[in-house]
Amino acid sequence: MQLVIISGRSGSGKSIVLQALEDLGYYAIDNLPAMLLGSLVEELHDQTGRTHLAVSIDARNLPGALERLPALLDDLKARDINFHVVYLTSDARILLERYSATRRRHPLTRDSGITLEEAIAKEEDTLSDVRDLADLTIDTSRLSVHDLRKRIADQVAHRRRDQLTLTVESFGYKRGVPLDADLVFDARCLPNPYWDPALRALTGRDADIQAFLGSYPIVDDMCHDIHDWLRRWLPAYLNSQRSYITIAIGCTGGQHRSVYLAEELGQRLLDTIQDVQVRHRELSVQYRCSADADDNERNSATNPA
Repeated sequence: MQLVIISGRSGSGKSIVLQALEDLGYYAIDNLPAMLLGSLVEELHDQTGRTHLAVSIDARNLPGALERLPALLDDLKARDINFHVVYLTSDARILLERYSATRRRHPLTRDSGITLEEAIAKEEDTLSDVRDLADLTIDTSRLSVHDLRKRIADQVAHRRRDQLTLTVESFGYKRGVPLDADLVFDARCLPNPYWDPALRALTGRDADIQAFLGSYPIVDDMCHDIHDWLRRWLPAYLNSQRSYITIAIGCTGGQHRSVYLAEELGQRLLDTIQDVQVRHRELSVQYRCSADADDNERNSATNPA
């Protein structure tokens, strides 16, 4: 059986993920009481023969239920059930804006009498242990519905068992470090094309920027060092049963230096990892890297709001 457990902060997109998985053939259940997980898997798999199940388990659960989740997952492992825990998060300010726009009540404000801001903070604390169990954490702060659905399809529904999915993501520090990054590298010490008026409007995917940055040995040195470090340690991550790793590379605006390095690393890492995805947060671009990828695939883009 393929089981996906969705958890995360209210307003971060859990219902969208469940709908996406349901559209991909999963039997989807929202707000499942955690203590019913084992019996549900047994019933669906043994009695009906269903092979794909997605459930949402979050802070709406019954008191004390989340504390039992680690033991429940250990039981699934003992039964050789293939499962992944996906945790969705978002910046607290973004969550406040989403609730203000939709005028919906946060689940934790219904009976406790606390403010929305207090509920958002309390929920994050309540779910901290669940987040530690997650195989994949997705920051939806700047993802559109379509981009989130695509990430779920690529990284969850279509991945193979025992396969490490590596994402190399560029970002701009002025908009904050991605909340779902496992490893972060800072490229702000490198020469900045921004100060050349002729290059300012371009990105690290453009030939003129690549020529500019490629002319500085220090840029290649950083790329080489990051690549060597990753080649040395990625096998250890794989041996520790990690299914997903996100490597974030940041510069000031997320347009030139970080984009260039993410592109370079994405190609160089193909000799180590088969499934490499490259994302540029500030450019709204995502694609899967491959040794024989054609220009159409590499130039495809998604456009988050």
